[in-house]
Amino acid sequence: MALVSINELPENILLELFTHVPARQLLLCCRPVCSLWRDLIDVATLWKRKSLHEGFITKDWDQPVADWKIFYFLCSLRRNLLRNPCAEEDMRSWRIDSNGGDQWKVESLPGDHGTDFPDPKVKKYFVTSYDMCLKSQLVDLKAEGYWEELLDTVRPDIVVKDWFAARADCGCTYYIRVQLASADYIVLASFEPPPVTIEQWNDATWTEVSHTFSDYPPGVRHILFQHGGKDTQFWAGWYGARVTNSSIIVSHKTARNPAPSPPAVPEMLQPQGEDTHSPFPLRFHRLW
Repeated sequence: MALVSINELPENILLELFTHVPARQLLLCCRPVCSLWRDLIDVATLWKRKSLHEGFITKDWDQPVADWKIFYFLCSLRRNLLRNPCAEEDMRSWRIDSNGGDQWKVESLPGDHGTDFPDPKVKKYFVTSYDMCLKSQLVDLKAEGYWEELLDTVRPDIVVKDWFAARADCGCTYYIRVQLASADYIVLASFEPPPVTIEQWNDATWTEVSHTFSDYPPGVRHILFQHGGKDTQFWAGWYGARVTNSSIIVSHKTARNPAPSPPAVPEMLQPQGEDTHSPFPLRFHRLW
């Protein structure tokens, strides 16, 4: 019996077979085999099928996609890049930049004079004290699986979210700063809204803060996230801003909101003072 080449199968059958092959194997092992396989693996139909197969889209998906291969990889990498965002592991994964008053503390929702969080899966929050409390995380995008060409050419949206609230019986001030930085920690784009002050005798409602970095300059390799606050009454204990459910998610492009222009003179993020030997390249609280 004569041997039959797999390439004699109809292209639609080959595409169906490729749909079930892991994406990295397709690119690293299958694509170099021959020109037919290369062309089939490069076709948008394959990556749309894989997106459907993996549950990234549904059959009635009608949103435009500029590049289905990039869309697939961004969906496969999609996750919250911040660790321990809801205080389930106490203060683990967070760098304490400022620990004023009676220092940071973790409490369970709704807390004294507090309200339930909109998402019932969120059970805890971080709470600040009567002097400035700030904490931060540094995200290394390459270590998280995002390669340089993707970051510099596609520049996918970077969506940042945070939630904060006050106690009903005490006012508070809330701060947030997020910076996109290069490999050597030069700030390329920044989100730093004015501090929010909530007056005493409020409704203790949880408020979401959201920002999307789009069309930022090439060269982004790190994301620096910092937030925190303090109370306005200077009361001993934990009466300051409450924060939880923070997130940084790299996503395919959707909405369009222009990224802030980079500073005329790039700001260097580097250790200062006693933190000279710290592995973390920025003392945020020196910059407030």
